[in-house]
Amino acid sequence: MERADESPAAWDTGPTTTEIDRARKAITYNDSPDIRFDRSINPYRGCEHGCIYCYARPTHAWLDLSPGIDFEQRLFRRPDLPALLRDELAQPGYSPAPIAVGSITDAYQPIERRYGITREVLQVLVETRHPVQLITKSALVERDIDLLTTLAGDQLVEVAVSLTTLDPALARRMEPRASSPRRRLDTIGALAAAGIPVRVLLAPLIPVLTEPEIEQLLAAAAEHGAVSASYVLLRLPAEVSPLFREWLQHHYPDSLSHVMAHQQAMRAGRDNDSAFHSRMRGTGAYADIIRQRFELSRRRHQLQDETPLRCDLFRPPPAPGQLPLF
Repeated sequence: MERADESPAAWDTGPTTTEIDRARKAITYNDSPDIRFDRSINPYRGCEHGCIYCYARPTHAWLDLSPGIDFEQRLFRRPDLPALLRDELAQPGYSPAPIAVGSITDAYQPIERRYGITREVLQVLVETRHPVQLITKSALVERDIDLLTTLAGDQLVEVAVSLTTLDPALARRMEPRASSPRRRLDTIGALAAAGIPVRVLLAPLIPVLTEPEIEQLLAAAAEHGAVSASYVLLRLPAEVSPLFREWLQHHYPDSLSHVMAHQQAMRAGRDNDSAFHSRMRGTGAYADIIRQRFELSRRRHQLQDETPLRCDLFRPPPAPGQLPLF
């Protein structure tokens, strides 16, 4: 649980530390009906971006660390992930399907500049012609346009760029060390210009605070070259809810009751709803209005629901200890 003396309003940007997290497997599988992939890879645990709403914060509590400041400053890296991935893709009977990279914490957060684990993972996927979905709010993804262009040429990649607001002041408070909204739009443009399909991901949509921007966000993303769009409503797991409430109280006290009233209206009277089929989109009249507004705007800007990826080009790497035939 979070330490009692922590306060989001008082957090500083003290020294970031990284430790090695020895993963036993590279690929994590899921059977959730709510997400677009059944497997994912996460090169890092914790995230420097510091997004106050991040649903992944509770993962640090599992390590007896704080979901608050520790989540942002005590980070874990998985340097053996590319080798593990290669071994798993070489297993007999492996059946390819799109792998999501960065589904829990951002694979392009600032420490990726130093460690390059995400790029090594992409190199394995290029070599094996394996489909991949990247999820990020960082302009650092532009570094890997060379690899992404190769994958895109065979319809093997989609990059989802998370865009939550066009208001730079709100973004700076809410996502203090992520790329600015303008920079993310530039990234969408750079990827699109290179022929890489981009999905704009409005995640999370926060009632009252960012949800009014649905139409403007989709218009801006389409203008910069995005080809598809999706959204996720704000999720507030147990450890995240008090952090988010305190953040609202500090930065937007006049909106606190309004935001949380709508949040609870979409979450069966609670701050959070973890049930399948409703956890991403919510329920009730307000959630229905958001859904209708999003769909109308998505169609208006000719944004697809998703980008299909090919799975028939996969070529497994040599099994461990096996020499390649050619």
